[in-house]
Amino acid sequence: MQFVVNFPLFTIVLSLFSGALCFMLPGKAARRYTMCYEAFLTVLCLWILQYTYLNGAFTYVMGEFPAPWGNEIRAGVLEATMALIFMIIMLTAVFCGYRFIEKDLDLSKENLYYALLNLMTAALLSMIWTNDLFTGYVFLEILTLTSCGLLIVREIGRTTLAAIRYMILNLLGSGLFLLGVVLLYDLSGHLLMVPIQNAIRELAADPNTFPVLTISTAILTIGLSIKSGLFPFHFWMPDTYGWATPTSAAIMSSLVSKAYIFLLIKIYWRVIGIDIVERMPIRNILLVLGIAGMVIGSVQALHADNINRMAAFSSAANIGYIFMGIGIGGVAGYTAAIFHIFAHAVTKAMLFLTTPRLAEVSGDSLLFKELQGSGLRDRDAGVFFTISAFSMIGIPIFAGFAAKLQFGLAAVEDGAGWRLILVFLALAVSSMLNALYFVRTIIRIYSRPNESTRMEVRPHHRAGYNVPMLVLTVMNLFLGLFSWVTVDLIHRGLMMFS
Repeated sequence: MQFVVNFPLFTIVLSLFSGALCFMLPGKAARRYTMCYEAFLTVLCLWILQYTYLNGAFTYVMGEFPAPWGNEIRAGVLEATMALIFMIIMLTAVFCGYRFIEKDLDLSKENLYYALLNLMTAALLSMIWTNDLFTGYVFLEILTLTSCGLLIVREIGRTTLAAIRYMILNLLGSGLFLLGVVLLYDLSGHLLMVPIQNAIRELAADPNTFPVLTISTAILTIGLSIKSGLFPFHFWMPDTYGWATPTSAAIMSSLVSKAYIFLLIKIYWRVIGIDIVERMPIRNILLVLGIAGMVIGSVQALHADNINRMAAFSSAANIGYIFMGIGIGGVAGYTAAIFHIFAHAVTKAMLFLTTPRLAEVSGDSLLFKELQGSGLRDRDAGVFFTISAFSMIGIPIFAGFAAKLQFGLAAVEDGAGWRLILVFLALAVSSMLNALYFVRTIIRIYSRPNESTRMEVRPHHRAGYNVPMLVLTVMNLFLGLFSWVTVDLIHRGLMMFS
């Protein structure tokens, strides 16, 4: 077996080591090291994707203890694609936002920030690669703690309050997830995903144990839904994303919530079995809650008076899109959900990395009334905001349009009349609401400012901002124009799950 099978473990171990190392480095050295090591991880993830695409999925047995006693890491096309996109976004967020990190944080805390960021990277990658349910829980908790740390390290009152609210709600989700894991362990006697599924297939055939299995799955689902921000558990998003540093907001909105959903998808496919999950009422509940989140999140975004709060409520709406895809079910529904994970991750990172630039030329204010004309004062940020807004609305050629098209195709393939009507109505209403608040914002940032608007000199945009934003723009256009490439990768990955 080739040496590349060790790379998933290397990405986790290197991230843990980097977290400890950055505690000991000065702030600037920690930043430079983080950029270099994340670039290296990106190369490793690309290498894993190339290997799995040509040779199929592989399982790395840690410590040479075979199932069911040992721990395993599994890499397939879907995991490798997810890890690659996550690492590109993580790297671009650090490059684009480091100047604001230096501005928002006490200099003595800068190395702490990058240490937390590296530990978060370890947690994200572990949740992608793990083939063990309890390991998923352990790193799920690490992801929660590092997210709170990235919030609270800014040390202003609102971030402290947001971190406490985020912590309380996420600990509730973690507790429910652990309870679900305990119930599945009690039913199956295993923690590795494949042995659990083998045991569950026998249990699911018994009508007396199927309700217990449904309850276990429901508890796991509720826990991860709370942590990912599915309606009605999305109220922590505005303060969490709105008061974090730009890098933290981009990473948390683009990656953290998506990692929880990806873990849920892995559980459905590799632990419970997708055919068993679709016999449960959970599917229809997620469909309804997802659609409710799409509409209500968009309505709340429409009433926001702050551009970051608008983007945060928009994130809540887009989490609804993903759960709607899970609710549609089937290979097409999950393909649409995962494609939207990619599209939203790229687009939302662009939004949260651009809004502080617009605020910087508007007296450091995120209020819409102060942002008038900001796209004229900072033309680069205005262009990148417009691109990301067009993608969120669903304008053709951009990633958002391709994602909505996938949802429509999935609903048609599903064939259920009421689900088809509900999905198309939801897509139409949500897209209209998206257009209302994003087009309104575009008009405002390109309108000539009032005399009362606080105007500042346009900041100098170095390659450290424009080049990463161009990378995200190219990714957005690639997802929009060549969506079938990504859809093929997702489909291959899901088939490897089975």
